[in-house]
This record gives sequence, C-alpha cells and structure tokens, in this order.
Amino acid sequence: MACSSPLSISLLSSLTLILLLKISPGCRCHSIMGHNFSIKEAAVHDLQLAFKQNKLTSRQLVEFYLREISRLNPILKGVIEVNPDALYQADKADYEREAKAPGSQSRLHGIPVLLKDNIATKDKLNTTAGSFALVGSVVPRDAGVVTKLRKAGAIILGKASLGEWSHFRTARGPLAWSARGGQGKNPYTLGEPCGSSSGSSISVAANMVAVSLGTETDGSIICPASFNAVVGIKPTVGLTSRAGVIPISPRQDTVGPICRTVSDAVYVLDAIVGIDNNDNATIRASRYIPNGGYGQFLKVAGLRGKRLGIVRNPFFNFGNKTFLHQTFERHFKTLRQRGAILVDHLEIANIKTILDYNLSGEETALLSEFKISLNAYLNKLVASPVRTMADVIAFNNKNPELEMIKTIDQEQFLSAEATNGIGKAEKAALSNLSKLSRDGFVKLMTKNKLDALVTPDFSVSSVLAIGGFPGISVPAGYDTKGVPFGICFGGLRGSEPELIEIAYGFEQATKIRKPPF
Repeated sequence: MACSSPLSISLLSSLTLILLLKISPGCRCHSIMGHNFSIKEAAVHDLQLAFKQNKLTSRQLVEFYLREISRLNPILKGVIEVNPDALYQADKADYEREAKAPGSQSRLHGIPVLLKDNIATKDKLNTTAGSFALVGSVVPRDAGVVTKLRKAGAIILGKASLGEWSHFRTARGPLAWSARGGQGKNPYTLGEPCGSSSGSSISVAANMVAVSLGTETDGSIICPASFNAVVGIKPTVGLTSRAGVIPISPRQDTVGPICRTVSDAVYVLDAIVGIDNNDNATIRASRYIPNGGYGQFLKVAGLRGKRLGIVRNPFFNFGNKTFLHQTFERHFKTLRQRGAILVDHLEIANIKTILDYNLSGEETALLSEFKISLNAYLNKLVASPVRTMADVIAFNNKNPELEMIKTIDQEQFLSAEATNGIGKAEKAALSNLSKLSRDGFVKLMTKNKLDALVTPDFSVSSVLAIGGFPGISVPAGYDTKGVPFGICFGGLRGSEPELIEIAYGFEQATKIRKPPF
C-alpha cells in the first residue's frame, strides 16, 4: 500500500555495509574471456550486445548476480530465495543462442529476472508473500506473467522480498518487512526502501539482478521505485495478468516492471502484457496494447508537444524544504525546454477525500475484496498448509516466533476476516470510489486535454489506484540526506504510450540515476 516517512538510518548497519564493500569489492569491470565488460549498471541492450559479441554468457551473468546476492543480501534483504535451477536455465539460454534457436533473439532471452514473492512459479521456488504460512504450498501453474517471461527466454533468478502479504497484513508494521525476508534496507541509506515491492527495487538498484517484477495495489511499485532510484511502471489494471499472483483486489492489483532504466522497464512490459484466459481483465485491456509494442515509444524527443498537468496543492506542498522546491522547478524548466506544455495550478476535485484511505471508501472496499480474493487463491492451490484467511490468522497465532506477531500485528487480516462479502457498505464505497475518480482525475485530464499528470515521489498513488490508471516513476534526485526521490507521470487507462514517451524523454534529458555504491 502507501508509504510513510523514511526510517532513521542505522549507523551500525551503515558501517557494516561499508566494511563489506571494502573487504569484498564488487566486480565493476568483469573480465570475461579476455574482454572487459562492465556488468554493473548494464542495461538489457548492453547485455544483449555483450552476448552477441561473445563478451558475456548468460551463465557468467547469473554467476555474477549470485555472487552479488551472497555479498550484499545479508545486509539489504532484497532477495528471499534464489532459484536452484538458475544456472541450468542460463546454460540452456547460452545453448539456444549458439544454435540460433527460435526466440533466442528476444530482448529478454538469457536475462535474469527477479520476481516479487507473491508471483507464482511452478518450479522449486516457494510463493509465499513473505509468510511462513505458505512455505511448501504448491501452485497449480506459473503466474500468467511468468509464462510470458519464460516464453521470452528470461531466466527466473529467484524471489524478491516484500512487505508481507503485500503490506496488507497490518497498516502499522514496517513497509518492507516480512517474516521470511526480514527487514529490507534502502541500498543508498540503509533506511526505508518503501513497499511493498521493496525487494524488487532494492535488488535492481544494488545490481543484484538485471530486471525485476513488482505488483501494486496502491503505491507498491511507484513508492519503492522512487525511494530506491529506479524506474517503476504501474500498468493499467488488466494490461498484465494477475492470474497466479497472491491478490489483494482484482479491481486495483496490477503487475509491472521495476528496472534501472525506462528502456529496460519497457522491454519487460512488452514481454508480459497481453491476454491470459485465466484473467478476464486482460481480455478487456488488450485493446490498449499498440501494434508493434511499447518499445517504439522510447523517443528522446518524446516530450515534444505533450501537455503535462501540475496540481500544486497538495502534491508540491514541500513546506520549508527549499531544496525540493528548487529541484522540481528545475525539472519543470527541463520539461518545457524539451517541448512539453505545462498546464500549471490545476485542481483535482475532492483530492483530500481521494487521498484519505478511510474517507474515500478505499479501505472498506479493499478489506472485503482481500478476503474474497485470498480465499479463492488459497482454495486453488494444489497443496497448502492454509486454505483460508482464517487459517492464516490461526497459523500466525500458533507461530508467534516465526511471524513475530508480538511486534508485527495482523490487524488488517482481522478486519478483512470480519467482512462478509460485498454488502451495502462495500457497494457504497465502490460507488464513491468510481465517482471520485470520474469527477476528479478523469475530469481533470479530459477537460485540460492532458497527456499526463506530473507529481513528486509516490504522492499520487491513490489517485491512480482507485481508477486502475497507469503511472511511471523515474529517478528525480536525492535529498539532503541522500534519500532518492522520483517524479511520477500518471495518465488515463491505456495511456502507456504517451507516458513512456514522457518518462523516457525526461530520463534522457536528466540522467539522474547513480548506483548506490
């Protein structure tokens, strides 16, 4: 869900990481077969070129990431589990490339991908949403997006950590904590990495994997992308399949890429969009997918002629944070210089209500949807220690030493379990959410003929969430304490082509991202 202010940085952990990096330096320049090729920060295009020029193999790439996980993950806690078959998949990819097998020219062929641990894989990996309650459960099949990744030739490197149950176990607990994964750490500060797709963002930012997948219900891609100086795409709901993903709400859940660059995120998006008969929403949303895919919208001049809306209140109310005021004014200037038309001082009707999780009705709707959806997911598992939300609650109560329920409660689980389907209150909440979205964001965008709304960090997440709208977060800077922050471009359903042009144009004009160490 949404995020809170950064946690204080642990000096001891900071010193530990510094010592770790000094004692065991990472391979900035990886010597391969007589060639020097820098794997660190390498984009998908760079990796594919290295494959083609015989400077790199998929096995060597996977071995590099496995070493980095072994070195960094004890501190950063970005990865829950590594795929024991990752090297086998790498060897298979190398063989296919050598044999020029069909599909071996795919952009993601031979590229390692890390999956948030709520995305099912029918292999030796667990799918647990970070909870011990689902360890050993058997899924019926790969998640729809995993099927598409495998078809593209990607290597499933492992499962990323997350806020347990996508941070829907409790609203009071840490955003990037799970019983299985521990507390995720921001690689820039060792403070708050945000959630719930924390591990996906941490791992990409720290170069423990090439690209990753996260999921979002409200802020869970946009927020950790912003906090960890990476790119996150929250697609239109239904553009990517949610089948096989441990759910919160079919109305708001979406699966999207988290990568170091806009281009990498777009290549992953191209691989995972499309119809999945196990998720009917993909059939309706498939009309948004452009012929030729999304890669064609990676245009350096993509900002030219784009109409971008700015809602100062409340999104740019930085108080006495002069640094942030100045930074975003510079970004506005850059956007204008690159040909964008900024429509300033706009207002979204009822914005305070929309951003109030309780007042808008979002909490009421999500609690009921969560119980219904989770029970359905658990019921379809081939084997599982738990079959209902009530079983999960009971497991947590019986295993406090595993689930830390003395310090991390499960109040949202209890509230969800107390619901009884979509009743009068839930219908009223859903109706209110639709009205708020229609009279607010949709009206703003259509009345002003906007291509995108521009906002800082993750502050717009609820606006996008309740309407199933897409957004892209791009690195925008680092505050006075070194904490990264992003800029978000959000649009109406199906506006990914415009958002990609805008996000790529901004990224290429600014090139703000830098590695954490």
